Amino acid sequence: MNAIFFKEWIKTRWYLLLACIVTLGFAGYSMLRINRVVELKGAAHVWEVMLSRDAVFVNLLEYVPLLVGILLALVQFIPEMYHKCLKLTLHLPYPQLKMINLMLLYGLLTLVICFATNYILMFVYLQGILAPELYSRILLTALPWYIAGICAYLLIAWVCLEPTWKRRVLNLVISVLLLQVFFLSSDPEAYNGFLPWLTIYSLLTISFSWLSVLRFKAGKQD
Repeated sequence: MNAIFFKEWIKTRWYLLLACIVTLGFAGYSMLRINRVVELKGAAHVWEVMLSRDAVFVNLLEYVPLLVGILLALVQFIPEMYHKCLKLTLHLPYPQLKMINLMLLYGLLTLVICFATNYILMFVYLQGILAPELYSRILLTALPWYIAGICAYLLIAWVCLEPTWKRRVLNLVISVLLLQVFFLSSDPEAYNGFLPWLTIYSLLTISFSWLSVLRFKAGKQD
């Protein structure tokens, strides 16, 4: 496992550093926007706007985790397919699906760490100026966006691991349709009752990659 994680780290380390910087930058900028409103009009005005206009002040983050997840999958798996490294990897004396699961687990862990830093930044700042009911409203509204980033990573990994272009296009269309579930409503906390199901739904997509790897191993060309 350590060898696999190290191999994946070598491929993705610079992208992960950039992803952390960018996501923290967007999260930090969103907090600065709130800070500016607090300085100009006071924290009471922030509370009033959140309660009367359903504002959450972090809308800039909506598609950032999605893009981060997509790009991580591309950075991690395109070299595997382009340089035909996956074929060699699957011939190692190690269970094939376990090997793929460890590669995907690496990606999931790094995404969770990256996204967790965003949440820590927002929580530390927001709990200093807002009541728990209000800052939890912001964090819960943003949570489906971060789950979408994890789901996007697993789905695009599935697309990349598919051995044929015809199936890749089909997989991509299916992925787009599945990811739309996370952006059906822009209302604050609209997904609260579905968060456990969204998480399970996202993690189950890891099984899609198993199908592509089995097709790759079998030498499918259609």
